[in-house]
Amino acid sequence: KDSDADDAVEQLFLVVVAIDFGTTSSGYAYSFTKEPECIHVMRRWEGGDPGVSNQKTPTTILLTPERKFHSFGYAARDFYHDLDPTESKHWLYFEKFKMKLHTTGNLTMETDLTAANGKKVKALEIFAYALQFFKEQALKELSDQGGSDFENTEVRWVITVPAIWKQPAKQFMRQAAYKAGMASPENPEQLIIALEPEAASIYCRKLRLHQMIDLSSRAPVNGYSPSDTIGTGFTQAKEHVRRNRQSRTFLVENVIGEIWSELEEGSDRYIVVDSGGGTVDMTVHQIRLPEGHLKELYKATGGPYGSLGVDYEFEKLLCKIFGEDFIEQFKIKRPAAWVDLMIAFESRKRAAAPDRTNPLNITLPFSFIDYYKKFRGHSVEHALRKSNVDFVKWSSQGMLRMSPDAMNALFKPTIDQIIQHLSDVFDKPEVTNVKFLFLVGGFAESPLLQQAVQSAFGSRCRVIIPQDVGLTILKGAVLFGLDPAVIKVRRSPLTYGVGVLNRFVEGKHPPEKLLIKDGTRWCTDVFDKFISADQSVALGETVTRSYTPAKPSQLVIVINIYSSEQDNVSFITESGVKKCGTLRLDLTGTDASVPNRREIKTLMQFGDTEIKAMAIDVATSKSVKVGIDFLNY
Repeated sequence: KDSDADDAVEQLFLVVVAIDFGTTSSGYAYSFTKEPECIHVMRRWEGGDPGVSNQKTPTTILLTPERKFHSFGYAARDFYHDLDPTESKHWLYFEKFKMKLHTTGNLTMETDLTAANGKKVKALEIFAYALQFFKEQALKELSDQGGSDFENTEVRWVITVPAIWKQPAKQFMRQAAYKAGMASPENPEQLIIALEPEAASIYCRKLRLHQMIDLSSRAPVNGYSPSDTIGTGFTQAKEHVRRNRQSRTFLVENVIGEIWSELEEGSDRYIVVDSGGGTVDMTVHQIRLPEGHLKELYKATGGPYGSLGVDYEFEKLLCKIFGEDFIEQFKIKRPAAWVDLMIAFESRKRAAAPDRTNPLNITLPFSFIDYYKKFRGHSVEHALRKSNVDFVKWSSQGMLRMSPDAMNALFKPTIDQIIQHLSDVFDKPEVTNVKFLFLVGGFAESPLLQQAVQSAFGSRCRVIIPQDVGLTILKGAVLFGLDPAVIKVRRSPLTYGVGVLNRFVEGKHPPEKLLIKDGTRWCTDVFDKFISADQSVALGETVTRSYTPAKPSQLVIVINIYSSEQDNVSFITESGVKKCGTLRLDLTGTDASVPNRREIKTLMQFGDTEIKAMAIDVATSKSVKVGIDFLNY
């Protein structure tokens, strides 16, 4: 209809920059609107860890003792690490803080995060600092590349969040971005909050055959059995990526990849499982040919089953061997050494594989050995001998020696939860005819997870892994920023409605809801539903209702908007119903010609990751707008 008008607006942004703000690591990528087929991944970072390829930087942030931003990523980690313990206890170091947004039930602008030294800082500040850091890095890189200063106004920003995050967390991210100066409440279109698995899905549609590894190709490749190929396919892929690492530019062809020709339009679905550090999200999509739009078939689900769960199991194992009291103390007294130990674990964690036979060695930092002796009065070696954990031994080189079984046991609880959750999704009636399962996100690099998913679901669908699986989301988010309308149909995560008065009906309405005003019997607190949870919503779809003021003489009408995770809500007083917006419409200033039955139209527009509401007084065409707000009520 008005595509020309839209195009004019789009052209204002010269570049789209997407930020994948992850639990364990983060990064950004960008593409110029003039050449959308080239996606550039950010420059290599200084620092880095042995055994971990670092196209992304760790999500760690350091504030000075005065609570000012100091550094982010490897720089923050290394600086914190090199501080003298007497000094470091005054500095504020944060890592893996993104999970707090998922786990906090009543997130507000005031929610705190706790630094490694136990001090608290407002979460909004930390997130804003982190986003500001990425904003400055990206603008600097763009300016260096273009040879002239790049303005923030020329950039459209995309920030990815897990699909299973509740609405307040998504809004929180937007507020943090405003605080970081990426966009403003007056200019919200400059920032898109994209859902991680959705971004991955957009990228997966563009994959060509040579860009992915199909775990289900049963035939032995070069005489290897399928279980061997899990590992080898990756080695080849990694080589391929490494050769391209210098360029850091990925070409995305403007087509839909070949495997999609096997999908029958309208009936075949695919699942994208995005497994990261903190959360695992899954979405079920259907592709609408020929233009390749996506349609979401089942609301995003998932949970906190990311690879952090493996770290947590390792920590539990250490507690079992060395005692919980010691580990707690060690984390507080030697925070930098604890970080070191977890880095050592990280690189071994990445070496775990289903068919591994030789043990994995984890170097214990000297201060761990030293502090343990002070704390307990005996050696680490003694503790290992005494503990009845038989598959972890002490090696004379000062390392913990874990048998492959011991390492696999650390993965088991997390992987079991992912497989269980996927089984539940597969059992849903909406989820028949799944042709492909795409495994994306950083945790998808784990051969243990790959094998578990393949053996559980390989008979039902083809399990496919994009090659540079850790960057899938980043690239998809850039594509989404270039063309936000590509996802045409979503499922509403919540039920939305408005609180109204209805005429009281005996026998239908509960007596305690009766309210008598000017001789009229009203039923109060009625939840008038606009849309139900898990209902399909097309992009930009609007739902309209008309209301009349209860008294003709009212000077102002207040319409309250409510949300709930439940489908069938009758009253706004039910548990789980939350207020998330208010429309105040001024009814004064109307002349006598106004009919005594005023009509107030209320509209809610859905489909984008944000929702807008509006009320119009039909007689005077006065209107008021509001964005749905989950943080301030």
